[in-house]
Amino acid sequence: MNKVLLYTDGACSGNPGPGGYAAILVCGTREKEIKGGEAETTNNRMELLAVIEGLKCLKEKCEVTVYSDSSYVINSFTKGWIYSWKKAGWKRKDGPLKNVELIKELYNLSQMHDITWEWVKGHADNEYNNRCDKMAVEQVTLLKSKKAQAKRRKNIKSILLCYKNRKNRRKVTYIHRFVYSLFVLLGL
Repeated sequence: MNKVLLYTDGACSGNPGPGGYAAILVCGTREKEIKGGEAETTNNRMELLAVIEGLKCLKEKCEVTVYSDSSYVINSFTKGWIYSWKKAGWKRKDGPLKNVELIKELYNLSQMHDITWEWVKGHADNEYNNRCDKMAVEQVTLLKSKKAQAKRRKNIKSILLCYKNRKNRRKVTYIHRFVYSLFVLLGL
């Protein structure tokens, strides 16, 4: 059975807000990095997704050590929370279970491997955890810039629509006309 080290991290700007996750799988001398994100999410979702996506990369049963700085993820297994939630029909004692679809998926994936769960201190001296953190934050930054670009495009489209509308033509400033002309020249 292959021995795999799985380092994971999630990040979120705002909670909820744009978020990213990352994982590094290490098997002998080989490493594989994965990363992704969602436009509107929570930090716990990203932490869960990092482990889920890492485990999905494994094609056969492995002996896996999962390293995460998320107490939520690690304690779910080491303190037996996930088994209690399953026994209670995927509910908590004091209310509904958040992220239930991800928790179920993580539970199912965890049953396919021999997993040891290890908590690591975030932003400390663990090279792989720091790399995961950097990749997850990069995903957040990428999503934020895409959101800003979409907002700029929307503003530009409203300027163009305003200019094209003959009734509002007099209200359009010279700047709007310049922007319109520029976009016509650029073919946008």
